Amino acid sequence: MSVDVFRALADPTWRAILKLLRSRDMSAGEFAERFPLAKSTLSGHFNVLKGAGLVVTERQGTTIVYSANVSALEEAVGAVMGLLGGRKKMG
Repeated sequence: MSVDVFRALADPTWRAILKLLRSRDMSAGEFAERFPLAKSTLSGHFNVLKGAGLVVTERQGTTIVYSANVSALEEAVGAVMGLLGGRKKMG
């Protein structure tokens, strides 16, 4: 698990993108309609999420469609739960 995954999950914009992708795949244009950001800024966000392995893309003609990488998200959740679940109370 890379630090990039946790960095991506720490950012509110990146979490919002992932939350939208939980329900369905979306095109870059659909994200542009929902976020008041320049397309270049959105592209940078997607590059971070792709680099962390949390998002995958598929080209459909001239459109890029983004999907959540569910296995990477499950791995991240498992890692966090492993960190939290193994603690014993002191005292």
